[in-house]
Amino acid sequence: MKSKSVKAPSLREKSSWGVALKRDWHLYLLLLVPITLVVLFNYAAYPGLRMVFMDYKPAKGYAGSKWVGWETFQKVFKDKDFLRALKNSIVFNLLDLLVSFPMPIILALMLNELRFPRFKKVTQTVLYLPHFLSWVIIGSVAYQLFKPSTGIVNVLMMNWGWIKEGIPFLTEKNHWAVTYLLIGVWQGMGWGTIIYLAAITGISGELYEAAMIDGASRLQRIWHITLPGIRSTIVVLLIMNLGKIMGSNFERLDVFANTQVREYQYQLAIYIYEKGLASSKFSMATAVGLFQSLVGLMLVLVSDRFAKALGEDGLL
Repeated sequence: MKSKSVKAPSLREKSSWGVALKRDWHLYLLLLVPITLVVLFNYAAYPGLRMVFMDYKPAKGYAGSKWVGWETFQKVFKDKDFLRALKNSIVFNLLDLLVSFPMPIILALMLNELRFPRFKKVTQTVLYLPHFLSWVIIGSVAYQLFKPSTGIVNVLMMNWGWIKEGIPFLTEKNHWAVTYLLIGVWQGMGWGTIIYLAAITGISGELYEAAMIDGASRLQRIWHITLPGIRSTIVVLLIMNLGKIMGSNFERLDVFANTQVREYQYQLAIYIYEKGLASSKFSMATAVGLFQSLVGLMLVLVSDRFAKALGEDGLL
């Protein structure tokens, strides 16, 4: 038998990258914008982390600032305000995770079961909109709704006879904590639903048809088909959220700030701003930010390893 000769790649095949670049040059040009932003804000700032080991003075720069080693970290970890901010951040982030993480899953399951396309689209739009509102707007609306005497929520409940006097939703620390968490759930649950709905669309419709033929109820189809079908997505998002346990949103905390709730509102984002940036202690602000990032990275790696040990795909 005659052996078939291997056809040498043509000049066009050799220059496929050049052809693609010539054909889609405008797409690659657009891609340069986000890549440049990522490199600029995520990687170009890394050399500045050395100020953690300096008594950094902007006027003196890196060359003129005194090298202090681990002294900055020692000051931070001995600071009672840091420990208070750290405690509040961990507690509220864990509560936020416990309350807000299941909500997008529940919403996605409910929306997936709707059988009226127009109502489903309107509902999705209404749920997504809060994600695109800034916390300044959300905070302004919340203060108008939850004022103890003139807020529409308290006025309605008093008119209906549910309460005798207004509830201090945003001016008493315990009520503030509950309101703060629930507003966060309302703001973020619609956006998270998008990811789960996308995962649900990847589940084969034949599984649902077979389950219906076998007489499975709607709840049984959700429990035995839908939830297992999106389990890997749930695990990945849970790992990513665990990495944010040490984080805090300054804008969200700032719009709901007042002296009555200072005990709970004082979290790491507020600490970094007040003790670091507002006081020109840039080394301390950088040290706390680096500490948050490293702990978050460790949590992601540990939770990913744990998920893989349980047989899940994990994140990495």
